[in-house]
Amino acid sequence: MSWFKRLKEGIQTATKNKKETPDGLWHKCVRCGEMTTVKDLRENLYICPKCDYHTRVSSTDYFDMIFDGKYTRHFDEIVSVDMLDFKDIKSYEDRLTEAYKKTNLKDSMSVASGKVNKYPLVIACMDFGFIGGSMGSVVGEKISRAIDYCLEHKMPLMIISKSGGARMMESAFSLMQMAKTSAKLTLLAKKRIPYFSFMTDPTTGGVTASYAMLGDINFAEPEALIGFAGPRVIKETIKKRSSGRIPNFRIFAGARISRFYCTQKRPQKQTYRFAELP
Repeated sequence: MSWFKRLKEGIQTATKNKKETPDGLWHKCVRCGEMTTVKDLRENLYICPKCDYHTRVSSTDYFDMIFDGKYTRHFDEIVSVDMLDFKDIKSYEDRLTEAYKKTNLKDSMSVASGKVNKYPLVIACMDFGFIGGSMGSVVGEKISRAIDYCLEHKMPLMIISKSGGARMMESAFSLMQMAKTSAKLTLLAKKRIPYFSFMTDPTTGGVTASYAMLGDINFAEPEALIGFAGPRVIKETIKKRSSGRIPNFRIFAGARISRFYCTQKRPQKQTYRFAELP
């Protein structure tokens, strides 16, 4: 009898290896399966201590990690509206209601301003948990207002992308945000105000085709899935498998910056090195 043998030989199972643990106390790495307490994972900036996998986190977590303490949230009053009475398996209105309850967010984009190492910065961060981080009218409007705020206060902007692409439930309205955000970003360039694009896992679809690739400096987390189409669509189209993930090596991008490096830690813990083009 297995239970008798365990008692007789003094066999014990570590708490982290037990299958049933209270929710919210332990986190299981999706890559290596390592069990880590949420407290230890948070102190390690949500990076697995065993395999260095970057756990997907929310906009609030990014704000807490990057800003020097206090920060101010902006434009939380803007919410999505079912303009087309869209319905597939369920209505868009029902999907929004479920997303509100699940994430306690108004939409997939959150904007905040604060200081990083005593320097002012505006961050617009996406949440994948809100309908896959899809880009709808609210996302475009929040980015537009964030840019206006940067222009008014002469503050740099950083957008943290984490999205599956445009929100199909808003049809052409979501696709229009690609042109809207791209056009607004040119205003920052004309005023010579820096725009940093931070791409996390995943960054695909219309987000990649617009503001995610337009940064003065583009950088990404290690092995983040970045591309216009996802691996499944690529495989079905060209009959070849492509991961689309960014390995930890030097890549070239940007008009004035010749190279950049993927982050090995979360933003505020990494020292970046840049070299200008001749």
